[in-house]
Amino acid sequence: MTCTDFLATMTDYFDGETDAELLSEIRAHLDSCEHCEILVNTTRQTIQIYRDHQVYEFTAEVREHTISSIMHRCGLRKTA
Repeated sequence: MTCTDFLATMTDYFDGETDAELLSEIRAHLDSCEHCEILVNTTRQTIQIYRDHQVYEFTAEVREHTISSIMHRCGLRKTA
């Protein structure tokens, strides 16, 4: 299984709708692919935050750094 194959099955994986053979392939891939493992862990955390309705407050410094990083990555400039 490749990362692309995993991404194509990720929704079914999270919904618990994969057959035993595919689930075995997915688990083997996740055991050997750090990138997909990180994606799964991050997605699980995001789902949990959404389900728990957790609100996270960021300091002004963290918020500004995040916005600046996103703007920079998108090739945009922040206007005053």
